[in-house]
Amino acid sequence: MTSEIAKEKALQKNAKEFANFELTEAIAVTSVLKDLGTPVPPMDEKAKATLEKIQNTPAGNEFDKAYIKAQLENHEFLRNLAQDYLNNSMEEISAAESQGRHLATLALATFKEHVAITQRILGELNA
Repeated sequence: MTSEIAKEKALQKNAKEFANFELTEAIAVTSVLKDLGTPVPPMDEKAKATLEKIQNTPAGNEFDKAYIKAQLENHEFLRNLAQDYLNNSMEEISAAESQGRHLATLALATFKEHVAITQRILGELNA
């Protein structure tokens, strides 16, 4: 939801570009999770507060900073979650678990990339 808002409100070119990419990614991930029968977890209080902040911050540098900072924090969390999952060694795994580990491996690469990109954009916004 934050990327959908940022697609319209972000002003800095790299923040706007990231929002567009992130929105496309979120739609794809949600579609894959739905196809796999994986329920999308409800937003926790922190996520709700972040969404409210993004909704209520007017367009401009402060909005761009708030959006990119939220994306950085989210991708750091997802990176760590995927890494922890992959570090959980199992002696024998099922075909479904193997597919899950393959998806996590691909996602981990994207999460790492997005952490680096959001760090760079945040640096640009703070310059």
